[in-house]
Amino acid sequence: MKKRMTPTLGRFVYLVACGLLSNPVLLWPTSGAQAESFNAKPGAWEMTFTTQSSGMLVPPDVLAKMPPEQRAKVEQSMQARSGKPKTHSVKTCLTKEDLDQNRIIKENDDDEPGCKTSVVSKSSAKLVLERTCPAPQASTSRMSVEAQTAELLVGSMDTDRPRAGKVHIDFKSRWLGANCAGIAE
Repeated sequence: MKKRMTPTLGRFVYLVACGLLSNPVLLWPTSGAQAESFNAKPGAWEMTFTTQSSGMLVPPDVLAKMPPEQRAKVEQSMQARSGKPKTHSVKTCLTKEDLDQNRIIKENDDDEPGCKTSVVSKSSAKLVLERTCPAPQASTSRMSVEAQTAELLVGSMDTDRPRAGKVHIDFKSRWLGANCAGIAE
């Protein structure tokens, strides 16, 4: 089975919050949830993210393992970004499967073993999740994604990492059309 290279909506948010991408979205594991899809159209979407962080985005133990030159650059970058909102947009193609909430919930399961996720609320219009991850990369997160219309998804995510700081993300995704031609997979 070919592994998908383009992150889904949830995956983008998660990666941005963790500082692994300057483009975001999220996906968390859970069990026992009913199948449900967002009331949104598959096709080409433009996702705009505004990220604001405070504290160290890279945990001290990770910084300590970096060569001095790399560590200095990372620390300088973190200081420059701390507290300042950063906005960016990315275009992606979302399939019907990408809009399946169970897929969104499960997608991060392999990446973050030991994390515990709970579904706060779930409907075809809105998904709210809370997540706790143990040390050494301890964190707590809350994400909300809402399909305001079939062509507009909005949401936010707050992550608190006691040893690394806080990240807040607001995102808005608008449908561009059914045709994904020209959007890299």
